[in-house]
Amino acid sequence: MVPERRRLAALACALAVDMFGSGLFLPVSLLYFTEVADLPLSTAGLLLSAAAIASLPVPMIVGHVAHRFRSLDRVVLAQVMQGAAFLLYGWQHTAAGVLAVATLASIGQRLFWSSFFAVLAGLAAPGEDRRTTDRRFAVAGMIQMAATGVGTLLGGLVVVYGWYEPVIYLNAASFLLSAVLLLLVPRDRRAPAVAVPAGGYRAMLRDRPYLLLIAVNTIFALCSVFVGVAVPVYLVDGLPAPDWLVGPLLAATTVLLASGQALAVRLVRPLSRSRGLALSGGLWVIWALIFAAAVRVPSGILVAYLLAGMVFFAAADLIHAPLSNALSAAAAPPGQRDRYLAVYQYCFAFAGILAPGFFTVLYARGPAVPWLALAAVAAAGTVGMHLLDRPLTAREKSAADVGG
Repeated sequence: MVPERRRLAALACALAVDMFGSGLFLPVSLLYFTEVADLPLSTAGLLLSAAAIASLPVPMIVGHVAHRFRSLDRVVLAQVMQGAAFLLYGWQHTAAGVLAVATLASIGQRLFWSSFFAVLAGLAAPGEDRRTTDRRFAVAGMIQMAATGVGTLLGGLVVVYGWYEPVIYLNAASFLLSAVLLLLVPRDRRAPAVAVPAGGYRAMLRDRPYLLLIAVNTIFALCSVFVGVAVPVYLVDGLPAPDWLVGPLLAATTVLLASGQALAVRLVRPLSRSRGLALSGGLWVIWALIFAAAVRVPSGILVAYLLAGMVFFAAADLIHAPLSNALSAAAAPPGQRDRYLAVYQYCFAFAGILAPGFFTVLYARGPAVPWLALAAVAAAGTVGMHLLDRPLTAREKSAADVGG
């Protein structure tokens, strides 16, 4: 077999290039369509939302055909699709054209995330030690956060100078370069399985522990994405906090997330993966309650209070990111792992769709209400993960015994 380090290094480079380009585009994602394509802001937002909804079936389709195509080949196709979409953005100045190209980009993005973690999971040797697996997912998460953070910081400069079109083409180039780098990843010489795994989606629908894992992780994913949706609005409109605090607060959090996942994995190593995820849920409960109480904190100590509160968010996310992906792979039946991992990505899709509405509807009832609701939901997820500890740990041990 090809040495794992060569594959991991090539994958790391491809992921870094991809995430840098995506981060660069993030601050201008709506501004491009209003400033260059000359679309109204409300229209641009609706078009991007429609494109995201249109791509929702992708993980199910990927799971259905996963046994026919290597996960790495699917990732390459995803990058080519996204690169082509961003190249085409430069010629789109109508709502119909933007919708078509945005849908292509969204399909490519869902195809990427429905396949990438199957590639990582496939690097594991039979009977591999859990620490090695968790470390691999942690490294991928750190690369993702670091590259996205650097890209986003540079994207802020793009907004200042109005360099919208160059960013579109640079992002397209990043996807295509990532595809080229992925082509350099050494392939496993073993042919992919072509037999349809027994049971299909019917068997998966009967797999109650895994379905509950998906439900619980949707809650935790909601906690993870909530920070970007809720914190800026809450700080600017709901608290007597200085407007300049939003940028440094999110930047400091990004630095922690980009540098601390490997350390977090080592610290929670004595716990099972499911208990580690329950710990992250408890930390999110504390974070949400701290932010809910911020409306009662005197303005003189508010900045320090909020910074301290974000430490709990960062700690929760540092534990959750690598362990959730590792657990989803370990808990999937070996013959259907790609299918299970593809469907598992719905956790993040649903969280991204739910978060804006969850926050805005509850925020209208009071600035602290969304945080109290999030704390309650996170507490329910924590209890659910505790209930999953025994069946999922037993499943991991069984898979390790078979692999060994």
